[in-house]
Amino acid sequence: MLAYIVRRLALIVPTLLGIVLINFVIVQLAPGGPVEQAIAQITGEGAQITDRITRGGTGETLGAGRQGDLAGAASQQSKYRGAQGLDPEFIKELERRYGFDKPLHERFIKTIGDYAVFDFGESFFRDRKVIDLVIDKMPVSISLGLWTTILVYLICIPLGVVKAVRDGSRFDTVTSGIVIVGYAIPSFLFAVLLVVLFAGGSYLEWFPLRGLVSENWGQLSWPDRILDYFWHMVLPITAMVVGGFATLTMLTKNSFLDQVSQQYVVSARSKGLTENRVLYGHVFRNAMLIVIAGFPSAFIGVLFTGSVFIETIFSLDGLGRLGFEAAFARDYPVMFGTLYVFSLMGLVLNLIGDLTYHMVDPRITFEAQEA
Repeated sequence: MLAYIVRRLALIVPTLLGIVLINFVIVQLAPGGPVEQAIAQITGEGAQITDRITRGGTGETLGAGRQGDLAGAASQQSKYRGAQGLDPEFIKELERRYGFDKPLHERFIKTIGDYAVFDFGESFFRDRKVIDLVIDKMPVSISLGLWTTILVYLICIPLGVVKAVRDGSRFDTVTSGIVIVGYAIPSFLFAVLLVVLFAGGSYLEWFPLRGLVSENWGQLSWPDRILDYFWHMVLPITAMVVGGFATLTMLTKNSFLDQVSQQYVVSARSKGLTENRVLYGHVFRNAMLIVIAGFPSAFIGVLFTGSVFIETIFSLDGLGRLGFEAAFARDYPVMFGTLYVFSLMGLVLNLIGDLTYHMVDPRITFEAQEA
């Protein structure tokens, strides 16, 4: 088992390298990069934006004479869309600012070297380090992903087991219809409905509409802080949980039914074991293997992809919203920094899922892989 863990950890490095390489090439060669974004702002908003874009990394404005030279018009053609009429020296200054004054392979090598020490650089348009942005947004995404995943598993596993035990009954039929309807409703649409009903949209005003905590959270006692935190989490977590019922519930039910038909269950019953002992002492552990295997991917999906719309609707400033805004603005350091963090966490959680397999069933030791 130790050799398997070491090998899996070693495979994380080339896997991350491949993920970053593929996305780096695709994104860097795509039109509408940060230089073109800056040019669009300059040509659309005038000299005030020009002054802001041409600031150095330390935040100091370039000299007045230098700004005049950079912003002067020229007749030369540019490779950037919308750059006609701008001084080539100004374009070069933008390229230097955003790191496009170097060839593609040099930029990639520098990126990999920086990421190896978790140096993700600074955001192009937020004037902050990417690692600081990720740390600031992480509590929101962790809150949404963790509580949603825990609640989904706590509800769906018992529900799936009961549905398997009472397969074909009226309870099974009714609950199947409910979970399928919940799965069919997009989480963001259900979130809007919750806002309208319970957050002062048109009817009740029981829950807050925005933020992870209240503005006076720092002045509250610890019990009140905890209550305030969960008060803000009720609606967004409810919106995310409802859509996750169907898949896990039906997976649990089908896995349970598959195990019930196995020969060892017949043998256990023939030995005189009670039905509860057979179902929950033998069948349950084997049926949960496939459910546990899906935990890492479920958590990653909720944490980074399923929460984008929820964070937007409830004004929660998390990683999903950060990544979406970075992609829209072509903020490459934030895009690749969040991608790197997401990928690393996903690979680690997949390894944890494999180890959980062994904890649930010690017979699974990955000996074939170690041979």
